Amino acid sequence: MLSRFANPARFMRISAAALPWCAWATLAVAAVGLYLALIAAPADYQQGESVRIMYVHVPAAWMALNVYLLIAVASAVALVWRHPLAEIAARSAAPIGAAFTFICLTTGSLWGRPMWGTWWVWDARLTSVLVLFFLYLGYIALVNGFDDPSRGGRAGSVLALVGVVNLPIIKFSVDWWNTLHQPASVLRFGKPTIALSMLVPLLVMALAFMLLFATLLMLRMRTELNERKALALRLNRMPAAAPARSRPESAAPARPAALR
Repeated sequence: MLSRFANPARFMRISAAALPWCAWATLAVAAVGLYLALIAAPADYQQGESVRIMYVHVPAAWMALNVYLLIAVASAVALVWRHPLAEIAARSAAPIGAAFTFICLTTGSLWGRPMWGTWWVWDARLTSVLVLFFLYLGYIALVNGFDDPSRGGRAGSVLALVGVVNLPIIKFSVDWWNTLHQPASVLRFGKPTIALSMLVPLLVMALAFMLLFATLLMLRMRTELNERKALALRLNRMPAAAPARSRPESAAPARPAALR
């Protein structure tokens, strides 16, 4: 079953059909989400209009965790089963996940300044997310730091699997330690504690971020596959160097006609 979906040619056909739909869906859902988040959703009674940063910060944080989990799963598949698309999927997802993590950290600082009176605090949640960002950068550096792509892929896969231990730390850090960061209000046991008028825009924006990730991932994977195909064709078309023809030692050199 997995080998069917790991076929590069089949992936190129499916992604070619799905990519336009996914891109248009991203634009439509993002437009609806931005309208709900910036216009329709009410301001918070304590945080005022600054609460609207939440509609970018929280989906970016969710995607930062989920993308890294996807990279870890793809890395495990690449190490164990050697599926051709698994390593490409992990490589392609890493820069996107790093961008989501950077957006999470940046918007968190912008949101924390009016709420906490400071741009940054070294509490458990913020520090563990910063570690996640460095894990993304380390993975990207490893997979691109070897002349042999297979060695880089294996090294990056090991790092991705080791870094998975940071994900539950990020998730449960607000429960395990006393931090300034607020506890979970959506992804928690029991019903969400956030008001429905804010929850709906947040979920719509989360869907927009997921569609954006799917669109970018397909684009990057298609680009990677096309680059590898072009490299293989270029190597196959390189003419082999013809060996120099040696003259037999036993053959006597031809004499000029005048000496015959």
